[in-house]
Amino acid sequence: MYVVKSSLSDADLKTVAEALQGALVDLVDLSLVAKQVHWNVVGPRFRSVHLQLDEVVDVARLHSDTVAERASTLGVPPDGRAATVASSSGVGHAPEGWIKDADAVRTLVEAFGAVIARMRERVAATADPDPVSQDILIGITADLEKHHWMFQAENG
Repeated sequence: MYVVKSSLSDADLKTVAEALQGALVDLVDLSLVAKQVHWNVVGPRFRSVHLQLDEVVDVARLHSDTVAERASTLGVPPDGRAATVASSSGVGHAPEGWIKDADAVRTLVEAFGAVIARMRERVAATADPDPVSQDILIGITADLEKHHWMFQAENG
Protein backbone atom coordinates (compact mmCIF):
# COMPACT_ATOMS: atom_id res chain seq x y z
CA MET A 1 0.00 0.00 0.00
CA TYR A 2 1.30 3.44 -0.91
CA VAL A 3 0.13 6.31 1.29
CA VAL A 4 2.25 8.75 -0.70
CA LYS A 5 2.34 8.32 -4.48
CA SER A 6 5.66 8.88 -6.18
CA SER A 7 6.04 10.46 -9.59
CA LEU A 8 8.62 7.77 -10.43
CA SER A 9 7.66 4.74 -12.48
CA ASP A 10 7.29 1.50 -10.54
CA ALA A 11 10.58 0.16 -11.92
CA ASP A 12 12.46 3.36 -11.11
CA LEU A 13 10.87 3.52 -7.67
CA LYS A 14 11.99 -0.04 -6.93
CA THR A 15 15.59 0.80 -7.84
CA VAL A 16 15.61 3.99 -5.80
CA ALA A 17 13.82 2.40 -2.85
CA GLU A 18 16.44 -0.36 -2.68
CA ALA A 19 19.25 2.21 -2.82
CA LEU A 20 17.72 4.37 -0.10
CA GLN A 21 16.89 1.42 2.14
CA GLY A 22 20.42 0.06 1.79
CA ALA A 23 21.88 3.47 2.59
CA LEU A 24 19.61 3.80 5.62
CA VAL A 25 20.65 0.44 7.02
CA ASP A 26 24.36 1.13 6.52
CA LEU A 27 24.13 4.58 8.09
CA VAL A 28 22.18 3.35 11.11
CA ASP A 29 24.70 0.57 11.62
CA LEU A 30 27.66 2.92 11.12
CA SER A 31 26.30 5.10 13.92
CA LEU A 32 25.91 2.05 16.17
CA VAL A 33 29.40 0.72 15.45
CA ALA A 34 30.92 4.16 16.01
CA LYS A 35 29.06 4.57 19.31
CA GLN A 36 30.09 1.09 20.50
CA VAL A 37 33.73 1.84 19.71
CA HIS A 38 33.33 5.31 21.31
CA TRP A 39 32.28 3.74 24.61
CA ASN A 40 35.13 1.24 24.65
CA VAL A 41 38.17 2.99 23.16
CA VAL A 42 41.29 3.13 25.34
CA GLY A 43 44.86 4.22 24.82
CA PRO A 44 47.06 7.29 24.55
CA ARG A 45 44.87 8.81 21.83
CA PHE A 46 41.66 8.09 23.73
CA ARG A 47 40.39 11.67 23.83
CA SER A 48 40.93 12.57 20.18
CA VAL A 49 39.52 9.27 18.89
CA HIS A 50 36.63 9.40 21.38
CA LEU A 51 35.64 12.88 20.18
CA GLN A 52 36.10 11.98 16.52
CA LEU A 53 33.77 9.01 16.99
CA ASP A 54 31.06 11.33 18.34
CA GLU A 55 31.32 13.32 15.13
CA VAL A 56 30.80 10.14 13.10
CA VAL A 57 27.74 9.21 15.14
CA ASP A 58 26.22 12.66 14.63
CA VAL A 59 26.91 12.64 10.88
CA ALA A 60 25.58 9.10 10.39
CA ARG A 61 22.41 9.88 12.33
CA LEU A 62 21.83 13.11 10.41
CA HIS A 63 22.29 11.38 7.07
CA SER A 64 20.15 8.39 8.05
CA ASP A 65 17.29 10.80 8.78
CA THR A 66 17.76 12.52 5.42
CA VAL A 67 17.70 9.17 3.59
CA ALA A 68 14.67 7.92 5.51
CA GLU A 69 12.75 11.11 4.82
CA ARG A 70 13.63 10.91 1.11
CA ALA A 71 12.23 7.38 1.02
CA SER A 72 9.06 8.56 2.76
CA THR A 73 8.78 11.44 0.30
CA LEU A 74 8.75 8.90 -2.53
CA GLY A 75 6.09 6.78 -0.80
CA VAL A 76 8.46 4.10 0.44
CA PRO A 77 8.33 3.29 4.16
CA PRO A 78 11.91 3.30 5.55
CA ASP A 79 12.90 0.38 7.77
CA GLY A 80 15.51 1.11 10.42
CA ARG A 81 14.48 -1.64 12.84
CA ALA A 82 17.28 -3.46 14.64
CA ALA A 83 16.53 -6.79 12.97
CA THR A 84 16.58 -5.19 9.51
CA VAL A 85 19.85 -3.41 10.22
CA ALA A 86 21.44 -6.56 11.64
CA SER A 87 20.43 -8.70 8.69
CA SER A 88 21.36 -6.40 5.83
CA SER A 89 24.11 -3.98 6.86
CA GLY A 90 27.47 -4.05 5.12
CA VAL A 91 29.31 -2.27 7.92
CA GLY A 92 30.75 -5.24 9.78
CA HIS A 93 30.97 -5.81 13.51
CA ALA A 94 32.45 -3.72 16.27
CA PRO A 95 34.92 -5.59 18.45
CA GLU A 96 33.74 -6.68 21.88
CA GLY A 97 35.20 -5.19 25.05
CA TRP A 98 37.92 -2.58 25.36
CA ILE A 99 39.39 -1.45 22.06
CA LYS A 100 42.89 -0.01 21.74
CA ASP A 101 42.88 3.35 19.99
CA ALA A 102 44.76 2.04 16.92
CA ASP A 103 42.29 -0.86 16.62
CA ALA A 104 39.38 1.54 17.02
CA VAL A 105 40.70 3.63 14.15
CA ARG A 106 41.23 0.52 12.02
CA THR A 107 37.66 -0.61 12.74
CA LEU A 108 36.29 2.73 11.54
CA VAL A 109 38.51 2.80 8.45
CA GLU A 110 37.15 -0.63 7.48
CA ALA A 111 33.56 0.36 8.26
CA PHE A 112 33.82 3.54 6.20
CA GLY A 113 35.43 1.64 3.34
CA ALA A 114 32.55 -0.85 3.24
CA VAL A 115 29.84 1.81 3.45
CA ILE A 116 31.48 4.04 0.84
CA ALA A 117 31.80 1.18 -1.65
CA ARG A 118 28.10 0.40 -1.26
CA MET A 119 27.14 4.08 -1.42
CA ARG A 120 29.02 4.51 -4.70
CA GLU A 121 27.02 1.59 -6.15
CA ARG A 122 23.83 3.34 -5.04
CA VAL A 123 24.97 6.61 -6.58
CA ALA A 124 25.42 4.82 -9.91
CA ALA A 125 22.11 2.96 -9.61
CA THR A 126 20.06 6.11 -8.97
CA ALA A 127 21.61 8.28 -11.72
CA ASP A 128 18.88 7.73 -14.29
CA PRO A 129 15.83 6.81 -12.21
CA ASP A 130 16.08 9.68 -9.70
CA PRO A 131 18.80 12.35 -9.86
CA VAL A 132 17.35 13.96 -6.72
CA SER A 133 18.02 10.84 -4.62
CA GLN A 134 21.34 10.46 -6.39
CA ASP A 135 22.30 13.99 -5.35
CA ILE A 136 21.52 13.17 -1.72
CA LEU A 137 23.61 10.00 -1.92
CA ILE A 138 26.49 11.88 -3.57
CA GLY A 139 26.55 14.41 -0.73
CA ILE A 140 26.46 11.69 1.90
CA THR A 141 29.24 9.78 0.14
CA ALA A 142 31.42 12.88 0.01
CA ASP A 143 30.91 13.41 3.73
CA LEU A 144 31.70 9.77 4.53
CA GLU A 145 34.84 9.94 2.38
CA LYS A 146 36.01 12.97 4.36
CA HIS A 147 35.64 11.08 7.63
CA HIS A 148 37.27 8.01 6.09
CA TRP A 149 40.29 10.14 5.16
CA MET A 150 40.49 11.59 8.68
CA PHE A 151 40.48 8.15 10.29
CA GLN A 152 43.05 6.83 7.82
CA ALA A 153 45.31 9.76 8.73
CA GLU A 154 45.03 8.79 12.42
CA ASN A 155 47.07 5.65 11.85
CA GLY A 156 49.23 7.13 9.07
